[in-house]
Amino acid sequence: MSRSANSAPPRFAVVGNPGNRRVGLFQDAVRAAGLPPARTVSWLDVLKGTAVFLPGETVRVDSPGEDAEVERLLRGVDDPTRVEGSSLWYARFTSAVREVARAAGAADAVLLDGPGDIAVMFDKRLCHGVLDAAGVPVPPSPTSGPAAPPVRGWADVRGLMAERRMPRVFVKPAHGSSASGVLAVETAGPGRIRATTSVERDRAGRLHNSLRVRRLTTEGEVAAVVDALAPDGLHIERWLPKASQRGRVADLRVVVVDGRATHAVVRTSRSPMTNLHLGGARGDLDEVRAAIEAAGGRWSEALAVCERAGAAFPDTLCVGVDLLPSTGWRRFAVGEVNAFGDLLPRLTGLPGSGAEGLDTYAAQVAAVLNRARNPRVDAAS
Repeated sequence: MSRSANSAPPRFAVVGNPGNRRVGLFQDAVRAAGLPPARTVSWLDVLKGTAVFLPGETVRVDSPGEDAEVERLLRGVDDPTRVEGSSLWYARFTSAVREVARAAGAADAVLLDGPGDIAVMFDKRLCHGVLDAAGVPVPPSPTSGPAAPPVRGWADVRGLMAERRMPRVFVKPAHGSSASGVLAVETAGPGRIRATTSVERDRAGRLHNSLRVRRLTTEGEVAAVVDALAPDGLHIERWLPKASQRGRVADLRVVVVDGRATHAVVRTSRSPMTNLHLGGARGDLDEVRAAIEAAGGRWSEALAVCERAGAAFPDTLCVGVDLLPSTGWRRFAVGEVNAFGDLLPRLTGLPGSGAEGLDTYAAQVAAVLNRARNPRVDAAS
């Protein structure tokens, strides 16, 4: 990412949707730091080609979500619950991010989120490959990296499951987020397939996001959903057995800011998807730390895995890492790295992280202020 050698306090601009809670929380953090309010550059202006940045601004790129008009322009559909169209969304979104980078560069602004990093994080196949190449533990996958053959439909998924001896897999839209379109597929016995998903098919066969996790109990149902998702690109990962907390499967979202793991939340669920909006619940982080230590592991090593994942995206200030603990709390893998994985309201920083008492947004503002006070020079410059 661009680095500034100017010791003056930064002037922030945030690319986001005005009125969005993410923008509001970041504005709160900027004001709490005693800085002028961040100038909001709307995604609508970016998509219309009218976005302008000012010389020397520090530019944060935030999520384009939760705006119906922005979603329509990106996905090309009027119903924001639709799952299809993710490949078009990806092409238009990454093009818009490159335009932000171009305009920021033209104004000599400092960009906190690299367009190349964002493009990789929003393609699960590429992200998995980058993490694997960096030595970060990830679930085995037959679709990892740019050279992997495309998955054309359920027949390919079924064939890869058999070929790789994967009786349980996650099938994910390559460009999805928030578990949109994800299926947890398992072999339920000889010739039987079932899946857990939040996808809902309407009578016309169109796919919609739902806030209710449901079970598909026949191979025909699973095949119909996978075949409908396949044209937009699919990623397949081995479904790793995860640790549990109080009888619920558990994983963690860990936020990494400027190379350090600063915040962590435990997510637990009775379904394979732990996303909080799908009925997951926050677990007890102290219990997780105690379980890791009781198993002979170290909490610091779990955080180090997340920091290595964050280091794979050196041009981005902040990422959210989905950390998957194995049964027994001894080993960890990284499921995904999220460009906009910092929406954890009221969560304060981990002890020893340097972000104690700060939420995820305040930690990012503090990191930028620290850079302004202690400018570093990129090795390539």
